[in-house]
Order: sequence, then structure tokens, then C-alpha cells
Amino acid sequence: MSSKVVDGDAISRLMAGDESAFTSVYELYSEKVYRLAFRFLKDREKSEEIVQEAFINLWLSREKLDAEGNLWLYLYVISKRLSLNALRQIGKSSHLVEKLLAQISELQNPPEEAVLAHDLEHYAGEIIGKLPPQQQLVFKLSRVEGLSHKEIAEQLHISPNTVKNHLVEALKTLKSHLKYSDFLYLCLLFIHHL
Repeated sequence: MSSKVVDGDAISRLMAGDESAFTSVYELYSEKVYRLAFRFLKDREKSEEIVQEAFINLWLSREKLDAEGNLWLYLYVISKRLSLNALRQIGKSSHLVEKLLAQISELQNPPEEAVLAHDLEHYAGEIIGKLPPQQQLVFKLSRVEGLSHKEIAEQLHISPNTVKNHLVEALKTLKSHLKYSDFLYLCLLFIHHL
């Protein structure tokens, strides 16, 4: 299994519970899984956890594998799902969001990240520009001007609950348009404010 792909015989041995086949698969793909997770999470420790979880999942599901299938594709799907789940957990904690954003800025490649940030802002701006007027106004007062739900409610003469509903709907619209992995970081900026 020194080649860059795992052949059908190796997958068959893995399916039969051959630990040396599993070790070879791990050695071949663990770095790729780590890089994929790190692209999402920007955190070494969490990315290493994703590697462990992905390979535990592979071992536990080995009997369901297809001997003629693409093992990297299988690991890619598992790893991406685990990474997205981890991002959702981060999105529920403002402390973790701040930590993720700090790590993104520490680890960023300035020219590449600046272009990405500009593209994200431009794309998000287009989506926000298509929101219903009241939703757009509430969103901008919250995200751009940094007003609290209560302050927005007082300014617009609506209830704080209506403000929250507008923000939830705006976020749903953004999430439905921002489907690519790099755009998830932008979603995180909005999720922790809700």
C-alpha cells in the first residue's frame, strides 16, 4: 500500500478487520484528513480530534465499506461532516467563536485572506441587500451599528422578539446562500450574536 491510493485488496483486508491494513490506511490518509479539518476549524487540537474520530468511525463501519469504492472519498465525507458539526458547536459558544476568529487571524495568509474577506463581504452584502427592507434594517442596526435587540426595538417601535425573528430569518437566508466551507466562517460571525 505504498501507492497513493488504497487498492481493493487492502480495503477487503480492512473490512475483514486486518489491523495492519487499517494502520496503512491511517498512515496514508491521516494527514489529508487533518488538513481538511484544519481548513474548517483553524485549530490544531480540534483538527487532531477530527482525525481520531474519522478513523474510529472508519474502523467501526469497516464492514459496510465497498471493496471497489474510493476510501478517500469516504473519509472526506466523514471528516467534513465531523468538522461541520464541530463548527456548529463552536457557533453556540461566543467564547469559542472568539477563539476561532483569533486563530483565523493568527494563522491567516494576509494577501489570500484579505481577498477572501473582501469577496465574503461583497457577497454577503449582495445577499443582505436582497432581504426584505425591515429585515435588512434590523440586520444592519445589529451587525453594522452593534445595537442590542432592545435598542433596535425602541428605535423601530417593534418588540425585541420581532427583532430577534428578523435576525433569525436574515441568518437563514445567509446560510442558505453561503454553502461553501470558507463561507461558514462568515456565518459564525452572525450565529453567536443570536
